[in-house]
This record gives sequence, C-alpha cells and structure tokens, in this order.
Amino acid sequence: MVKLIIDAAKDKIFLMIIIDNTNYSITHENTKINYEKLTILINEFLNMKNLNLNKISEIYVNRGPGSFAGVRNSLSIVKAFYLTNKIDYYCFSFDDFDGKNQVKYENIPKLCEEFKVEKNLIKPIYLS
Repeated sequence: MVKLIIDAAKDKIFLMIIIDNTNYSITHENTKINYEKLTILINEFLNMKNLNLNKISEIYVNRGPGSFAGVRNSLSIVKAFYLTNKIDYYCFSFDDFDGKNQVKYENIPKLCEEFKVEKNLIKPIYLS
C-alpha cells in the first residue's frame, strides 16, 4: 500500500509518501504560486519515486486549523483525486489526536485508524 500525506495548512507545504515502512518527504514554500500548482508539486514528487496516482491507495490531508488558501486548495485537490481516481482520503487535524504528544507524519495513518477519523469526509477548520 502506498499512502500520501498532504499538509498545506502550515508554514510550509509538506508532502510524504509512505511505502510499507519507508517514508519519503519533501517541503515547499507556502506561497500563492505553490498553492496554484499544488497538483504539479504532488505529481513531480510522485514521479521522483517512480509513482503515479494509480499507485496511491489512501491520501491523508490536514484539514486545519491553518492557512485558508492552503486548506481549501489541498482539500479540493484531494476531493478531485477521489472523484477521478477513486482514492480514499482521510481529513485529519492534529487536534483530532488528543493525548498524543508530538505526532509524527508517518504515524498519521495509524492514528486516523485509532481515533476513527471518517473516510471520505471533509470538515475543514480555517483560521481567519
């Protein structure tokens, strides 16, 4: 199973691919230009690892709180990936994992399962 984590709610755009027990990550500046080309950044990252969207089994996306533009764009892209490629997604917030100190991105899939984050449901949290 190949999992993709997208976090555009923070100071940097963060992407992580999890393949079995191996993690690959990359960050980009959190700018308007990068929000507009987020799908390109994701595809370039996947291509670096000889992957494409057809290989992704699940996507995990940070739904906030955070940057309105980052949250909105990443959620829209994930929804489009779901509609076009039938990739299940989980919208998480670090606030969902009460009682867990210093949550690491590579643990997000297990935490979403443990805390019963619903699949294919968007509940964004924006900071104004």
